[in-house]
Order: sequence, then C-alpha cells, then structure tokens
Amino acid sequence: MSFNNPAKLVLLALAFPVNAWSQTASVDANELTILRQQIQALQQRLSELEQAQQAQQAELAETKAAYPEEERAQNQAVAAEEETEQTVSFGGAIRTNYSYTSYDDDSKNRGGDFDFDIFRINMDVNIDDVILSGEIRFFDYMTAIKYAYAGYNFDEDWQVLVGIAPVPFGHRPYNSQNWFFSTNYYLGLEDDFDLGLLFRRKMADSWQLDLGFFKNDELGGVDGFVDNRADRYSYDIVGIRGEDEGIFADPATPAGEYNTFSGRLAYQINAMGVDSQIGASLLTGGIHGVEDKAGDYHAWAVHWQAEWHNWLLQLQHTQYQYDVGDAERMAVGAYSFFDSIAAEAKSTTFNLAYTFAVDWGPVSSLQVYNNYGLVYDKSDRSRNTLMNITGLALAAGGLYTYFDFVTARNQPFVGGSSVGNDDDTEQRFNINIGYYF
Repeated sequence: MSFNNPAKLVLLALAFPVNAWSQTASVDANELTILRQQIQALQQRLSELEQAQQAQQAELAETKAAYPEEERAQNQAVAAEEETEQTVSFGGAIRTNYSYTSYDDDSKNRGGDFDFDIFRINMDVNIDDVILSGEIRFFDYMTAIKYAYAGYNFDEDWQVLVGIAPVPFGHRPYNSQNWFFSTNYYLGLEDDFDLGLLFRRKMADSWQLDLGFFKNDELGGVDGFVDNRADRYSYDIVGIRGEDEGIFADPATPAGEYNTFSGRLAYQINAMGVDSQIGASLLTGGIHGVEDKAGDYHAWAVHWQAEWHNWLLQLQHTQYQYDVGDAERMAVGAYSFFDSIAAEAKSTTFNLAYTFAVDWGPVSSLQVYNNYGLVYDKSDRSRNTLMNITGLALAAGGLYTYFDFVTARNQPFVGGSSVGNDDDTEQRFNINIGYYF
C-alpha cells in the first residue's frame, strides 16, 4: 500500500485505536455501528480523492508529453533563426563559353570557338545584423572585383551598405535575362557597382526606396592606383574622346565619375492576379579630369515590370547626358577593353520571358526569353545601336546554361561598337555553360 496519500494516513490513524479498543474492552453495539459508518464515509472520501488525483496526473502526463514537441519546435525555430543570422558561406562558379559568329571569318572556318570564361568566388557573412559580401572574378586576361561591401540591418525595413555596392538604377537586379545583359549595361546603366554608401528602405508592403552616394567608381576614379583602368566588371567612364581619337584607343584625356547621387523608387501593385512594379530612377554626379572638374552627368529612367503566372514582362526607357564641354563622345572601359559611347542618348528596352518547371532527370527549370534593346538619338550622330536576343536558359542542379541567338547592329561584343556606323546586322550564336556551387 502506498503512504503518499494523506487521506489514507488519516484513515489508518482513526482505524488503529478502534481496532485496539475492540480487543481490550467491550464496545457498545451502537457506538461500533457509528464508528463503522464513519470509517465507510472516510473510505468513500478517500476513493473520491484518489480518482481526482488520477485524473490530475493523467492531464499532467498529457501536458508533459506535448510540451517537449513544442519546446523542440521552438528550439528548431530559434536554431534556424540563429543559423540565418549567423552564417559564413562561400560559393562560386566555373564557366566556359562557345560562340559562332557572322563577323569573324577565321572563327567560322573553325566552326566557332570554345573558350574558358571565368572562375569566380563569392563570400557572404551574416552575424546578427551585420552583413559582409563580396565577389571576385578571375579571367584569362584580368582579375576583377564585382562587389565587396559591409552592411548593417537597422531593423526589418532599413539597411545600409558601404563599399563597392550596387548603384540603384532601373530594373533590379537585371534589366535582362540573357548572358549578354541589355544595351544599357554597355552604357554603365545596368548591374553597375561603385564605391560608396547605399541606404535601402522597404516602405510599408508596397514601396521600395534606394538612396546612394558614390564617391567614385570601383577602381578609385580618375587617379585610382591601378595598372589598367579597363580591368573592371562594370562599365564606367574613363575618359573624354577627342574628335580625331580612335573608338577603341586608350583615352588621351582621362576622366572619371565622382560624387554621384542615385535614387530609385518603386511601387508594387497586385491586381487581377498580376504582380506589377512601376518605378523611376535618377542619378546625377560630376566628371573629373586629372586636375580639375571636367563637367557633370545625369541619367533618369522609368521602368515597369509585370509577372503573371510564369510570364515576366519588363519595359524601361532611359535617357542620359554627359555635359563635358563640346565633347560628343566619352571613353568607357570594362573587361580590359576600351570603347566609346555617345555623350548623350536615349535607350528603350523590352523583355519577355516564360519559365517552365520541368522534371527531366536533372533538369528542373527552363526559361525562354526575348530581350530587345535600342539606343538612339545619339549626340555624336552615329547610327542606332540595336540588339535582340532570343534564348533559352536551362537549370540542372548546379549547372546553368544559356543558349543565346543574338542579332545586333553597332553593339559591343557582336562585331561593333556603341558609336559604330554600320548598316548591316551581325549574328552570334552563343552557349555559356556554368557550374555554380
């Protein structure tokens, strides 16, 4: 018998003297009957207390059985949050490229060329609200840092980035789906990164505001301590072209952008099952020569993006102007290569894409697209730049491959230059194969 129940102890305490007295003395029958009734009442009460105690223990057992699951779920959520907020990760890519072009007879005679593209390494660090991120790219002919910045999340809405950070302008993150980007990229107005400070603000549920101040380009501006000012990923101004200067020559009059302010405001709309984002971008800054200020530059854009089921539509109109005296052309540099652009022009781009989710062995996604871009009304009166790319992007695990058919006129890397005067269009069939890890 268990002695943990106080009611049992009381019953025994009362029962013991009764039994002892019955053995040593005569007890009146009426008194004995009364005592037995009292004992039966105590036993009944004891039974009720035991039943109540058993019910309470069963309820407690159910609660204890459920609690570890809740605690485990909470611990997993906390662990997941800690893993998200305190992580150090490395990644990268190895890419190769095949091309067959209409403008290179030697390449056509060989049946096209297959070359190494890049090896790149990415690093991302999240420690509580501190962010560190960077990417370095290794080519056969140069090494370039695409971006490298530190950041801090003030709260769930405000974020600041410092370093080689993205310049907020136009569609984010890209105004294209193909491997070549859009015509804006070669003007320095897509996927551009400069040295400065960027504030990002998510306003309510629909507004997005980006404000940036960039001291100079990623290589330190006009007097940056570098061997070659064209060894960079992003297109930037590197000089002012003279009237008799070659399109691809090293700039005789070096120059660089500085003290640039950039802002991008976008509004998200969901109507009739279509997710749309409409926005506007603006940037303004100075152009500095080796010794003195050479002028100013400005650009603005309006952009609209719509997503419906698997469809994606992007429209953007852009205008830019470099006000540097009587100069009608500017020298730009990227990929260890100098080129030229008009000092003032307009640009319009139109992109349409559709994504298929598939289950073809390792292949999980296909995206087909057509990207069109036109640069016109150029200040140097050169012919329009046109580029249309019809392509397919295939994802299979870590393997991502672009199949692009490019038709272009006066377009860099498709047999021309942004300030070319060709009437003929050129074609390029391109396959870029990359393994991302």
